[in-house]
Amino acid sequence: MRHSKIMTLRWLAVALLLAAGTFAATSLYAEEPTKTDFVLGTVCTVRLIEGGDKATLDEAFSRLRAIEDHMSANRDDTEISQVNAMAGKKPVKVSEDTFYVISKALEYARLTNGAFDPSVGPLVKLWNIGNGGEKVPPAKEILAAKALVDWRQVVLDTTTRTVFLKKSGMRLDLGAIAKGYAADEIEKILMNHKVKAAVIDLGGNIFVFGSKKDKSPWRVGIQNPESERGEYLGIVTGGQMTVVTSGVYERYFIENGKRYHHILSTQTGFPVDNGLVSVSIISKSSIDADALSTSLFILGIEKGMEFLKQFPDTYAIFIDKDKKIYLSVGAGKVFTLQDNTYRLAEQ
Repeated sequence: MRHSKIMTLRWLAVALLLAAGTFAATSLYAEEPTKTDFVLGTVCTVRLIEGGDKATLDEAFSRLRAIEDHMSANRDDTEISQVNAMAGKKPVKVSEDTFYVISKALEYARLTNGAFDPSVGPLVKLWNIGNGGEKVPPAKEILAAKALVDWRQVVLDTTTRTVFLKKSGMRLDLGAIAKGYAADEIEKILMNHKVKAAVIDLGGNIFVFGSKKDKSPWRVGIQNPESERGEYLGIVTGGQMTVVTSGVYERYFIENGKRYHHILSTQTGFPVDNGLVSVSIISKSSIDADALSTSLFILGIEKGMEFLKQFPDTYAIFIDKDKKIYLSVGAGKVFTLQDNTYRLAEQ
């Protein structure tokens, strides 16, 4: 008998840890202005620890809404949906926001030789993981969708700021990079409002901004991939940084006892199956961390470690299905393992 189960874990991807305990989207700190809303397809929270006010939060969430209005592939009224609708027909002029994010996504597609590919939309739509009624698509449909995935068929014109998908049926999906861009944009707003310390949580994409009044380091917990309760297995400690995690526990369904997660391989058309359960990236740039977490997950440990060497001061934490943790060069300086059921791999 076929059995399907869907589980969407949004802000549980990573948990922010403070001296008093674990940070959750519903703030326990009434004196610290905090706003939580559902935007960008997930639960987003911004908490102002020192500096800023309600106007700061309102501007931040207005910016998130604008990004969603431009880049959501799940609505019919966005720029991305217009680009997709005109695939094979004509170029579509887009905002500077959308053009920049597509450009960055294509840059990662080039660097990873297509492992990261923003034209993965046909496969994402076919599998439809996270939207209910999931099931493994027929092989014929997977092959047809896979044939439409090719980042080299995405044409950008910097003069006219237009985007053109060469083949009819192609679809862009910026879900693996847009939240990172959004976090970086909120960082700019916090700087403009002279905020001294804040926490940005965009569905588990964590950005700890500035420095706390007591000068203590930030502590960001890495989600235990086997837990559905937001439990962490280790802590990342440091100054201002972003921590972004991609994992099999974020969105998935189970059919006939097998888990099918949302990170899809453009080579096979199926969810990536390389023994990894999560990859966390620690960086200064959230758009890069967002793209890298997906890229390294798809590339796997060996290729991912090699690929990361191109990004100075950026660290990765790989976790495999055997509860082994692999740290990139330098990651041991910021990551401390807390859960003794996991073990650090010898490197």
